[in-house]
Amino acid sequence: MFKALADPTRRAILDELEDRDGQTLFEICARLIMKHGSGSSRQAISQHLDVLEAAGLVRTRRDGRYKFHDLDTSPLQEIALRWPQTDTRRPG
Repeated sequence: MFKALADPTRRAILDELEDRDGQTLFEICARLIMKHGSGSSRQAISQHLDVLEAAGLVRTRRDGRYKFHDLDTSPLQEIALRWPQTDTRRPG
């Protein structure tokens, strides 16, 4: 999962899915071009989506001939629960 999050294009994809869930590959590509100036090809974005899906951060579903992508933040929540932050500030 950390490898999936390390790439700025994949983080931009997650941001776009957080903004609007249930997007097709075409919609994601269009939003990345318009909002982030991405020059990545559809094939490259598709490969990024495969990495995110393998990491459990994106779920896909088919409806007819369309494939929709949805954000799944549960793996991130598991990390937050496993390594909670402690308050390291000193009183003073």
